[in-house]
Amino acid sequence: MATVGRNIAAPLLFLNLLMYFIVLGFASWCLNRFINGTTNHPSFGGNGATMFFLIFAMLASVLGIVSKFLGSNHLRAWRNDSLAAAGASSVIAWAAGLQADKHRRAQRVETEAGLYSSRYGPGYRDTDHYGGAAADPMHKGTPAPVTGTRV
Repeated sequence: MATVGRNIAAPLLFLNLLMYFIVLGFASWCLNRFINGTTNHPSFGGNGATMFFLIFAMLASVLGIVSKFLGSNHLRAWRNDSLAAAGASSVIAWAAGLQADKHRRAQRVETEAGLYSSRYGPGYRDTDHYGGAAADPMHKGTPAPVTGTRV
């Protein structure tokens, strides 16, 4: 029965390793674009939590890759000491993944607060600048004629 678990775990470890490499590559690419300031495309949003999210996503993916290597070493050796190393590294990678998810949720909350706020939402219009809600922003007009000056 133990060989069935080992036979199933090997392809799953490899698939998870590939997914960690994809996350690492995508997070590195996004962080590079974010640092260079080339994020002015509408599909690439960013706020205060974006930098932290990308850093923690890269950290979690590197720790996950190390955890998968230690897991494959445990599959090869199949001893208690290799199980302890693989288990400890997987718990650390899982904790880093939770930290990255916390920053992703903070980023989503900041974005939704900006979208659904009546002050800075999609229908935002600074009514104080235009003279009230009923004023036309294109034709402001003058409040009173200017007298006594000729230039």
